[in-house]
Amino acid sequence: MNDQKAVVFVDSGCDIPKNVREELNIKILPLRVMYPEKDYMDGVDIDPMMVYQRFPDEFPSTSTPSLAEVMDVFEEMKNEGYERAIAVTISSGLSRTYNTIRLAASEEEDLDVYVYDSKNISMGSGIFAIWAAKKLQEGMPFGKICENLEKKRSDSKVFFYMDTLRYLQRGGRIGKVTSVVGEVLKLKPIISCDEGGTYYTVAKIRGAKFGKLRLLEEILKFCQGHKTWLVIEEGDAHSEAVQMQKMLEEHTKNSEILFEQQITATMAINTGPGLVGVIVFREP
Repeated sequence: MNDQKAVVFVDSGCDIPKNVREELNIKILPLRVMYPEKDYMDGVDIDPMMVYQRFPDEFPSTSTPSLAEVMDVFEEMKNEGYERAIAVTISSGLSRTYNTIRLAASEEEDLDVYVYDSKNISMGSGIFAIWAAKKLQEGMPFGKICENLEKKRSDSKVFFYMDTLRYLQRGGRIGKVTSVVGEVLKLKPIISCDEGGTYYTVAKIRGAKFGKLRLLEEILKFCQGHKTWLVIEEGDAHSEAVQMQKMLEEHTKNSEILFEQQITATMAINTGPGLVGVIVFREP
């Protein structure tokens, strides 16, 4: 435990790998994946490959943690001696998790909880928790970290494309992304989150080869010469992600690739197979 008795915690939609969470002492609140036979806990008793294997015949639903589950996590942190917590959530425009945690925090008297709406998704959200946890380790004051998180919200950007928009559409997460044109003309949009934390189309591409090239173009445009952290994510598309990583290593400067990983189960449900994405975090 650090001298400030402070800890960072996230919902599982932030997509932080287990080894990174353990290294940085980041707590996790699992989202739920609901199949007819039972409810699973994201990253606990279900992984993304289990979801892909049951597509396209079975399409599960997802659910945010209950207020009681959030309060239980708060209680666990207090029992471990923590007095302050930074809660990083995926966008309130895509999930109710932020509002649930914020409500629980408003009823908490013995734990000072700062709830951060990342306005982002997957590691686009998780990267803020990684940054905050590293700053805690470095000794930055709790209040300063919270203040700087508000200033850095626009420094995280996720760019991704997938084989089909069917899963985003079915899950009700389509946002400002047009699905009909993509299906008719075989165009794939490169998707990101806007300032309000909902999906929008950055560009339209035709085919995976051009997808990676255009993805790289958008990444370089966002980097704009800044020092950056990069994370490559894939949804049952490992070879494509490896190719993307090689392109980033060749063309990006002042960048550190933190890791490449498979997205979590709840993310897989709403995007389907064939996803390639990159998270950019400026000036870490």
